[in-house]
Amino acid sequence: MGTLENVLDHPVMVRLARSRAATRLVNPYSPVPDSRLRAAVSGRTVLVTGASYGLGAATARRLGAAGATVLLVARTAEALAGTAESVTAAGGTAHSYPCDLSDPEAVKDLASRIEERHGAVDVLVNNAGKSIRRSIEDSYDRFHDYERTIGVNYLGPVRLMLALLPGMRARGRGHLVNISTIGAIIPPGPRWSAYQASKSAFDVFFRSAATEAACDGITATSVYMALIRTRMSAPTAVFDNVPGLAPDEAAELVCRAVVDRPRRVSPWWADVAELGFTAARWPWEVVAGRLFAAGRNRPAASTGRPTKRAEEVRR
Repeated sequence: MGTLENVLDHPVMVRLARSRAATRLVNPYSPVPDSRLRAAVSGRTVLVTGASYGLGAATARRLGAAGATVLLVARTAEALAGTAESVTAAGGTAHSYPCDLSDPEAVKDLASRIEERHGAVDVLVNNAGKSIRRSIEDSYDRFHDYERTIGVNYLGPVRLMLALLPGMRARGRGHLVNISTIGAIIPPGPRWSAYQASKSAFDVFFRSAATEAACDGITATSVYMALIRTRMSAPTAVFDNVPGLAPDEAAELVCRAVVDRPRRVSPWWADVAELGFTAARWPWEVVAGRLFAAGRNRPAASTGRPTKRAEEVRR
C-alpha cells in the first residue's frame, strides 16, 4: 500500500491528475449551444433545489440566461439572494424560495406557494443534497447522521416530487432531472454509508416513478455526477488529486439533460465500471475493506494535513 500511495502522491502524478487533459478524459462534457438551450427552456418554469451554491447556482444562472424562469430552492435565504442576483444580472428571471427539504411542512408549503404563483413547473432539477463522510466506527452514537441524510437526500426530494407531479400530469408534459452520484451505480466504498445509501434510495425511487410518469408524457433523466469541485467536496482531502469538474462545467451536463432528455447521463468509465463490478463485487468489497484499514489514520501527503475522520457538508 505504501508504494502505491507514494506513487499517487508523487508531484508528477499530482500534476497529471489535475491537468485539463485528465479532467476531460475522466469527465467528458461539451457545452450546450445557447440556441438549443434557449429553444428548450425559454418561457419555461424550472425549479432548481440546492440552488445557493456550486452546481445548483451554476445551473440556475445558465438556465436563467437562456430565458427560463428559475425558481431557486435552498435553506439559506441570504445565499439564495446572491444566486438570484447573479441570474438577473445575466438577464434572467429568478424567484427565491428558502426551504428546508427535510421539513415535511416546509415542503408542503413550498409546493403550495409555487403552484399558486407559477402554476405547474415545467422542469424539476433535484440537486439538493447532504454529504457525510464518516466511518461506521465513528457513527455508533450518531444515528442522526442517517436520519439527516435520508431527510435531505431521499424523503425531502420524494415529498417535493410527489407534490409537483400532479401539475405535470394534468398538462401531459414535464421533465424531471435528478442529480445523483456515481456512487449509486458502482460498488459502495468505505466511510460513505450514510450518503450513498440515501442517494441510492432516491435514485431507485426516481427511476421507478419515471416508468409510471412516462405514461403521462413526463420524461426523466438521472445524472450520475463524478467529482465536482465545490464546497461539498472541499473538506475531503483525498479528492485533491482526483480529476474533477468546475460547477460551470458540470452545469453543462445538467443542461444537456434538460435539452436532450436522455434517460441517463454518466461518465463513460462509470458505465464500464458498473458492468465490470457486477461480476467482481466480492473481490472489490474485500479490496475496499483492506484499503480502508490501511489508510485509517494516514496523513494526506498531498496537503500536509491529517486525514479527517469525518466530513459533513450540505448544499
